[in-house]
Order: sequence, then C-alpha cells, then structure tokens
Amino acid sequence: MSLIKAAATVSSLTLLSRITGVVRDMLIARYFGSSAATDAFYVAFRLPNMLRRLFAEGAFQQAFVPMLSDIKANQPKEEVQDFVSRVFSLLASILVVVSILGVLCAPGLVWLLAGGLAQNPEAFDLASEMTRWMFPYIFFMSLVAMSAGVLNTWKHFAIPAFTPVLLNISFITCVLFLTPYLDRPIFALACAVVIGGVLQLGIQIPSLMKLGLLPRPVNPWVAFKDLAVRRVMKLMVPALFGVGVAQLSLLINTNIASRLGTGSVTWLSFADRLMEFPTALLGVALGSVLLPSLSSAFAKNDLVRYNSLLDHGLRLVFLLAVPAAVGLGLMSDALVALLYQGKNFLASDVAQTSLAVLGYSIGLVGLIGIKILAPAFYARKDIRTPVKVAAVSLVSVQLINLITVPLFNHAGLALSVGVGSCINGLILLLILIRRGHYKPVSGWLKWSAQVILATLAMGALLWFVQGDMDWAAMQSEWGKRAGLILMDIVAAIVIYFGVLVACGLRPRHLKPRYDI
Repeated sequence: MSLIKAAATVSSLTLLSRITGVVRDMLIARYFGSSAATDAFYVAFRLPNMLRRLFAEGAFQQAFVPMLSDIKANQPKEEVQDFVSRVFSLLASILVVVSILGVLCAPGLVWLLAGGLAQNPEAFDLASEMTRWMFPYIFFMSLVAMSAGVLNTWKHFAIPAFTPVLLNISFITCVLFLTPYLDRPIFALACAVVIGGVLQLGIQIPSLMKLGLLPRPVNPWVAFKDLAVRRVMKLMVPALFGVGVAQLSLLINTNIASRLGTGSVTWLSFADRLMEFPTALLGVALGSVLLPSLSSAFAKNDLVRYNSLLDHGLRLVFLLAVPAAVGLGLMSDALVALLYQGKNFLASDVAQTSLAVLGYSIGLVGLIGIKILAPAFYARKDIRTPVKVAAVSLVSVQLINLITVPLFNHAGLALSVGVGSCINGLILLLILIRRGHYKPVSGWLKWSAQVILATLAMGALLWFVQGDMDWAAMQSEWGKRAGLILMDIVAAIVIYFGVLVACGLRPRHLKPRYDI
C-alpha cells in the first residue's frame, strides 16, 4: 500500500468524522450559543481529553507502537498476543484508578484548569458536576487508542479513522433528542461524551478478534513484571513529560481564557475545532500511517526506506498545509459565519471566533508538521528529544502570550499556539537533519517554489472575490452564503492545482519511492 493511498483512506474517513463534527458544532452553537454553561461544558470536556492525550494518543502510543512493531517483526504471533494482553490489562487497571480519582477530585481539577470560572459559582459547579459525569471517558478512549495502535501496525487504518464519527453521531443524537427532556439541557452533551466513548471502543473489538489480537485479561502485577511491558513503561516516562508539557501549555491557556470574560473559552474551542479539520485530515492521517512504517523500517535497519518515507511525508505536508493555512486565514469570517452563526451564536461571536481562527491558521503548517516530525523520533525510540523541544515550545508560547494577549485578547492565545507550533516543528526538523537521521531528497527547491507560487495565486483570488463581504450580515440568506463560499473554495482549489500543473507538477511526482 502506498503512503498516499493509505493516507487517503484515513483522510477520507477522517473527512467524514470532521463533517459530522461540523454538524455537531453547528448544533451546539445553535442550541447553546456562547454562554457560561457552554464555557463550563468545554472546560469539563477538556479535562478527560487532556488526560486521554497524555495517557493514550500521546505518551502511550509513542512508546507502544514502536515496541509492538519490534515484537511483530522479530517474535511469533503468540508472543505478540501475550504482549498486547499484558499491556491492555496494566493500562486498564491504571485507567480505573485515574477515573475514580478524577471523579472524586473534580472541583479541584476544574479550578486548576479554569480558575476564572470561580467568578461565576453556578458555572464552576456546573463544570465540576459535568467533569464527574464525563471523566470515565478517559477509560474508554485510552483503550480505543491502544486498539488503534494495534490495528494501524497491521495496516488496518479504516476502523481507527472511522471511530470518531461515532462520538459525533452521539452528540448529534443527544442534542436533537435528549435536550428537550432535561431540566439542564447542557447535560445532554455530557451524556453524549460517555455514550460516544463506549461506542468507539465497541467498534474496535470485531477487528481485533479477526486479527486474533483481542486482549485477554491478565493479572496486572504479572503484566508489570514482563520485560517488554516494562520497556513500554520506561519509554513512556519521557513521553509523559513531552505530552505533559503540551497539555500544560493548554491548561495555562485555558486558565487565561477563563479570565478574559464569558465566551472566551467557547470562542477558542470553536476555533480549535475548525483548525482540527485540516490538522486531522493532513497531519493526523499522515502521522498515523507513517509511525508504524517508520518504526518497521528502523527495526529492520532499512534507513534508506526510513529517509524516503519521511521525506515524502514532509513533501505532502508542504504541498497541502501551506495552501490550507492561507485559505483558512482568508476565509475565517466566512466559514465561522456559515458553520456556527445562529439564534444563540451572534454576529459578535462570529467576529471573535474568526479572529481566533486567524491566529491558529498562522501556525497551521507547524501544527501539521509536528504530526510528521515527532513520529520520526518515536520510530527510533527517541522520545527525549521531542520532550526537550516541547519544553522550549511551552516557554515560547507563554512568552509570546505576554505580548499577544494584551494586544488581541483571546485571539492572542491562538496566535501564540500557532507561532509556538512553528518553532517546535522547525527545531525538530533541524535536529533530524543535524544528526543525520534525515537527509532531504533532491528536488525540494523546485517543489517549494511551485507550492509558494500556486499558494500566492490562490490567496490573491480569495482576497479579490471576497472583497468587503459581510458574511455575518447574510444570516437570513444561508443558501446564498453557502453557495458563494462553496464557489470560492472550488475556485481556490482549481487555481492552486492548476498553477501547480502549469509549473510542471504531475501525478507521478506524488508517488513515493517505497510503499508503506
């Protein structure tokens, strides 16, 4: 399977996830708007999400997938099954304890994440109660992340990429059909989170059974004694620091946002969701596909293949992320107005959210690039380097906040994250090159010139056709507004790829030297 084909499979399913996610966010914006209750929900939802990224998609996968690839390449199937079962049992035991502690300590956790909510006791209590409801989500989603790591290692990318759709469907269903029956309608969102977690874990089980890798319960203490499991735990320690640094940055920024007035957390959350669209389609898709392949190439000491896969991944990032960043920045007003504006999400909310989107878009290339560059280190079982770089990024973000937040309020927080991501990605790239782990393949200068020229042409078109359009003022003409925006997007895509073709880029230039 080629890198492009595998990434396209993941991207297409991720696109479905993001489309359903957009519907979900549209409903939340229209039903609940920008309010103290919505701020409380996003604070409460952020807590289990932070820990999910910490224990599952972050530190755990960074340690687990390279080790699993190693055992798969060098050990019989029975050893692989035993390894998966032991890791599962130990992880599940830890997650039960973490979930119980999270439920018991909910008010303290809310205060740490968003102390500004304490200024509104009702919102603070609401966030604490919803945290208790949603904290078990970390249990389900961490096991989902482990299952996804197994399936991706066996080149089964479709199911892991599809699972987020189920969370969005859960949200949509609960908002539409559960909200009218609740005294506190916002709790429909909390119910959706828990139901979505259960569904996402459930859909992974048949695929694991088909591979013969469905985990069997093992005594956690016996699992801990296993040398391979201990190796995963040992690799997780620096990874935890690395992911923890990123989550610390998010915690600090959320705390700052909670002190900038009602609606700030919601505006940033909606902007972040919009930014996740290209980040997931490009960065997460490529990263999910590349990590097992890079790990396998390194385990077999095939460094030429390792370099080629990494180079091709970076070229695809540059090809797609640069125009996405420019397009998203120029069309932020249009997209936010189209997707979120409604009865409870006013023109003023559109303006504030679009400013945050613009701030994030400046760092989109960095945000996506990290998803490719970090796995290049993880595949080599080098987790310490990304940790150190993440720490530098954290300091950079907070120093930038000192300048941007007073100038741009909540949008300054988005801008600092964007700039910090670019710094993070650039440092990772330079380290890979300096250590000789990555040598850019010839043709980058021409490739870059083609992408930049095509992006400038696309940006000029978008700037011209949008003119002085007041997208929020077209709320009553939703169909006309949607049609104009769609035309702008289609025209931008045609111009971009048209210029690339005119500059000599052909489909054969997108084919990697090696299959994954």
